[in-house]
Amino acid sequence: MASQSLPGVSSTDTRTLAIVVYGLYIAAVFTCGIAGIAGVILAYVKREEVRGTIWESHFENAIQAFWAWAIMMVIGVATLWLVIGFVVIGAAFLYFLYRSIKGLVAAVENRAYV
Repeated sequence: MASQSLPGVSSTDTRTLAIVVYGLYIAAVFTCGIAGIAGVILAYVKREEVRGTIWESHFENAIQAFWAWAIMMVIGVATLWLVIGFVVIGAAFLYFLYRSIKGLVAAVENRAYV
C-alpha cells in the first residue's frame, strides 16, 4: 500500500509519532507500564488524524496491543499466588515487545503494520 497523506498532516510527522509510540511501548517494559500509558494516550489522540493512511494500522495495533497487554497483566497479577501468574506476566511482556518491535520495524521501513 502506498503512503497516503491527509491535508494538513505530514506523513513524516505521522511516521515519527508512530515511532515515538512504539518507543514508549518498549520503554514501558522498563518503567512498569508508565511509558505505555503515555503511548496509548498518544495513539488514541492521533488515531482520527490518520484514518485512511498506512499509519492507521500502526495506531490501531498500538491500541490493541496495549489493551491486550493490560488485560494479560491484570490476569497475571491476580494469579500471582499460583505459579501460572508469573507465566502470564512473562507472556504479556513478550507479546507486548513482539507487537511493538514488529510495528517499529514496519514504521521505520515506511510500511503499514500487517
